[in-house]
Amino acid sequence: MATTGHTVKAFDSDLGQIRGLVSEMGGRAEAAISASIEALARLDLESAAKVVEEDRKIDALEAEVERQVIRLIALRAPMADDLRDAVAALKISGVIERIGDYAKNIAKRVPLLAELRNSEPMAILPAMARSVSDMVRGALDAYAARDATAAVMVQEADRHVDDFYNSLFRTLLTYMMENPTSITPSAHLLFIAKNLERIGDHATNIAEMVFFAATGEQLVDRPRGPDPFAAMAEKA
Repeated sequence: MATTGHTVKAFDSDLGQIRGLVSEMGGRAEAAISASIEALARLDLESAAKVVEEDRKIDALEAEVERQVIRLIALRAPMADDLRDAVAALKISGVIERIGDYAKNIAKRVPLLAELRNSEPMAILPAMARSVSDMVRGALDAYAARDATAAVMVQEADRHVDDFYNSLFRTLLTYMMENPTSITPSAHLLFIAKNLERIGDHATNIAEMVFFAATGEQLVDRPRGPDPFAAMAEKA
């Protein structure tokens, strides 16, 4: 990229606008996670429907980020660190859109779970959701600060979410065996837990992109344990 003061200032301004859009997307996605779980805990159909409707705004923001990043690359021809920043914004916006979709999917299952209002699995989900929300917030804060160290901390936090998921999976299997009439709603809770686990994975993906944008190096993937849900599906 040319190094005149005017060009650098224009690039920084354009990238700042893109970062603002990504931050707005992240804030909306984080709010959607909390709202979907709160709607689930209260079995609030109106609030759940609002989460589904609000997802359109996240989709629209992703489209705007894509448009602005393509324009930035075409007009400014960034290189090295600047190019990594632009590409990271594009990729992160796509990941945030998927996080919003998972929150929407949770909200869509709320009307199907009236039978499990006071069950033990329902009590575990909010704590898991808080851990996931903390990961998403941490990843977005790392992006805003271009903080590689904070990105590593997000990756490490994913272990806690995986522990929640594995514990909830075992609890739900036991609950279904002891209460055969609860199998269908419990299956929906399994999918909700899986959605939360995937949100944690996506927060880790954001952290990896932040680390690369900040350092030019890849963040080494941590070892992952087997997914009990996938193992059960393979045996089915």
